[in-house]
Amino acid sequence: MISVSHLSKRFVLHNQGGAEIPVLTEAALTVAPGECVALTGASGSGKSTLLRLLQGNYVPGGGSLVVAGLDLATASAREVSALRRGTLGYVSQFLRVVPRVPAVEVVAEPLAALGVPEEEARARAEALLARLNLPERLWPLSPTTFSGGEQQRVNIARGFVHPYPVLLLDEPTASLDPVNRAVVLDLIREAKARGAAVVGIFHDGPARAEVADREVDVSVFAPRAAS
Repeated sequence: MISVSHLSKRFVLHNQGGAEIPVLTEAALTVAPGECVALTGASGSGKSTLLRLLQGNYVPGGGSLVVAGLDLATASAREVSALRRGTLGYVSQFLRVVPRVPAVEVVAEPLAALGVPEEEARARAEALLARLNLPERLWPLSPTTFSGGEQQRVNIARGFVHPYPVLLLDEPTASLDPVNRAVVLDLIREAKARGAAVVGIFHDGPARAEVADREVDVSVFAPRAAS
């Protein structure tokens, strides 16, 4: 479902004289349907960069980056948008939403984009919010006013509301209490059971051990300093 080979990425700081910061070189990764791969490595090793490359947020500097048959290294913006809409789910560390949009609509929006009828989309969103123990009184309110843990539960519900074949998870259990942490781990297991390919960053070691089938140390893809 995911195949990465010879992938490189560097950032150019145009406001600092065009300084270049190499992040990844010759990166490789494969993820099969029903498998969860955890990205590991020290802070700054390129884990988040690789995850954003897989989401199509960054353009690779070279190599191949195939997700569900689409090479993101050469894909058009329209093709990437279509991939995100129906195939590629993403749970970030931080929820970014339009102010004043109710939490239940934030969660249901990916379904609406796929043409799911409004009543069904709302019902599925409400079911996930209830499962994640977000109080019903908060559903009609904007999550911009919520606590960090409440926002993360909205974020998770949005990422899992559609059965995406590929899931990218950036610290999905961060800011969560033990009860909701357990719910999220169950959601990941269920996604694997239905055949989703999952790539995640988990600083929560015990959570990583519970759901990851294997680990990939991203630091091995760090560019070597010139001798």
